[in-house]
Amino acid sequence: MEIISHTTNANKVAVSPDYSDISAKVQSAKRVVFVSGNFNIVHPGHLRLLKFAADCGDLLLVGVYGKEITRVDMPEELRLESVKSIGIVNHAFLLREKPEKFIEKLKPAVVVKGKEYEERQNAEQAAVDIYGGKLLFSSGEVRFSSLDLLRKELRESNPTTVVKPTDFIERHGFKFSDLEKTIQKFKDLRVTVIGDLIVDEYITCDPLGMSQEDPTIVVTPVHRDIFIGGASIVAAHARGLGANVKYFSVAGNDSTAEFARKQLGEYGVDAHIIEDSSRPTTLKQRWRARNKTLLRVSQLKQHDLNHELQVQMFNKLEAALAESNLVIFSDFNYGCLPQDIVDSVVNFCKRKNILMVADSQSSSQVGDVSRFRGMTLITPTEREARLATRDFNSGLVVLAEKLRAKAEAKNVLITLGSEGLLIHGGPEVDGIHPTDQLPAFNTAPKDPAGAGDSLLTCASMALAVGCDIWHSSYLGSIAAACQVGRVGNIPLTPNDLISEIEEST
Repeated sequence: MEIISHTTNANKVAVSPDYSDISAKVQSAKRVVFVSGNFNIVHPGHLRLLKFAADCGDLLLVGVYGKEITRVDMPEELRLESVKSIGIVNHAFLLREKPEKFIEKLKPAVVVKGKEYEERQNAEQAAVDIYGGKLLFSSGEVRFSSLDLLRKELRESNPTTVVKPTDFIERHGFKFSDLEKTIQKFKDLRVTVIGDLIVDEYITCDPLGMSQEDPTIVVTPVHRDIFIGGASIVAAHARGLGANVKYFSVAGNDSTAEFARKQLGEYGVDAHIIEDSSRPTTLKQRWRARNKTLLRVSQLKQHDLNHELQVQMFNKLEAALAESNLVIFSDFNYGCLPQDIVDSVVNFCKRKNILMVADSQSSSQVGDVSRFRGMTLITPTEREARLATRDFNSGLVVLAEKLRAKAEAKNVLITLGSEGLLIHGGPEVDGIHPTDQLPAFNTAPKDPAGAGDSLLTCASMALAVGCDIWHSSYLGSIAAACQVGRVGNIPLTPNDLISEIEEST
């Protein structure tokens, strides 16, 4: 069979059938890098070398010496399994012939060996010289933290930092087992999410120090991770928790939009994204070092959709709304939800008795959550609640009631960051809507940015399957605790929530 090498001459080369599984990997790559060795015991030196190699191209192939060409104590299958478990390696395989012979066939753009081989005779040098490849020597950089550790920081939550109060549960008459039953009902929901599509990029850096020329912090990027965000992660959370989800938004004609469409498809979200050539797809970059965000950079435009695109949006929405149990407005005030669209959707849902919830963020921008009238739930921050009511003096309970009345909402959750959550709503008692509070469940959050989206999604889904506001708020708080325990937007799953609940039973 043949595979195409990705070097300057891009010759076609024959590779033995033993390596046929490499073919598809190489076909789609632009610059192949090859590393080989025994890998008897994988250690930090290997990780640094492989990181250097990965930075030299876009496809890292690692050949683990088979029993035909090496004598080591550990079986070849275990050595191969160890290398395959390293996240930075694109493809690992057992090498059944001398590496220089394989290099002659594969013709990788770059071959990497350890620095200790630089002053020795290397058979690989003659092999790469034949076709114009490069042989590089490096032991990597000691500052490198392996990609797998970075991924662990980004994607894995630490359940030991989540503390769930039991007094609230006793006060409102439900049990942890009731929460699990609620989660099982999520699969019966049909959810429509409407709102701004955002892509979040996290650039993990190593801090190098302070510039000697001016008082500037100097960092060097180590790794980039990209996630869907904004209303799109709300849709992904709802789908991850089991619901059938349709998502409606707007994006530019660019690679950021292509990434978002692909990611939403992989998450199982039925996405309907209208192209607007007058704006880029919103991209928010976070530069991080040592688990802290140093800088945020946002690439966006905030103007409303024009009339033609608004008509196109609502025409697409109508059919989905008619089949929905729950509609979630996730508004970031970047122009996806002009008031005419909001009013049209709200009027339609009221006629069809469809439950609606809304969040309207005002972090670096200004919005008004009260423009979403008649919601079963709204989830502003304290600042957003004060902006909506123009009240910067009243206490939180008075503020929540003012906002509830102005927005004609049934329930208001005011999120208070590290102080937790104020819950206001439910049936009136002696003419007053009751109020209660929950603390923040996660005592050591890694990234608080996703808390509101996960709270909104999970709490509204609980309301949609018949839970009261207290039960729903508690479950939403568990979802938020899970989400802030990791960096970046990863869709929640029922297992995430259930594992936290089972910790308490």
